[in-house]
Amino acid sequence: MCLIAFAYQTHPDFPIIIIANRDEFYERPTEAVHFWDDSPNILAGRDLRMNGSWLGVSKTGRFAAITNYRDPNRPETGHLSRGAIVKSFLNTEQTSADFVEELRGNKDLYVGFNVLLYDGEQMQHYNNVLDEHTVVLPGVHSVSNATLNSPWPKVTFAAKVLQQAVDDETIETNQLISLLANDATAPDDSLPDTGVGIYLERALSAAFVKLANYGTRCSTAITINKNGHIHLQERTYEQGEFAFDKLFEINNVPY
Repeated sequence: MCLIAFAYQTHPDFPIIIIANRDEFYERPTEAVHFWDDSPNILAGRDLRMNGSWLGVSKTGRFAAITNYRDPNRPETGHLSRGAIVKSFLNTEQTSADFVEELRGNKDLYVGFNVLLYDGEQMQHYNNVLDEHTVVLPGVHSVSNATLNSPWPKVTFAAKVLQQAVDDETIETNQLISLLANDATAPDDSLPDTGVGIYLERALSAAFVKLANYGTRCSTAITINKNGHIHLQERTYEQGEFAFDKLFEINNVPY
């Protein structure tokens, strides 16, 4: 997952609204969002190489999502799967704060990541490269491959379009899911320098990434309303082209 924007405690009817794009190599085996047979509490897509996930919710109303931290000059010494963090949090009853404290103790076992964790009461952000832990405050926030609210063009764009959507009276996942379909790249003078070269910096600056062998594999929109109803829609792409949508609902979340 390479771009997530979320409105937290800003809408009177929807305490949480999330839009996200997952970027990955096209060849990496993936299963679209579903309730997992071996963890029926989890509703998420699944990476079939490591059996973890990049984003998901639980029947108890928990939410977790992860992005990688982009720095090709940083040695990748961690050996544990980052996707296992999402799976573990969605299955646990730990508070998000306690879960982050455990992660901090094991931060060097993973390659660089950002993780967002919501337990029904608090949203936490943690970046293991910077060892940065944030209790997220109400507002519209976004994260890609640096840290929370880093002013990358795509991060700023995602927060802006979500804020505009939140200001509307109608909040529906079918409308939200198209917000990150913009494949326009940012001007060169606004690009970050993460060490991947100007061609990739330019291509990866788009909200919707489309390269020959890598790009946006799916887009997800999630709403959690004040009555504990979760609505999740995922749009899957094949080689950058629309393939199919999947929609799920979870009712009576015990908040």
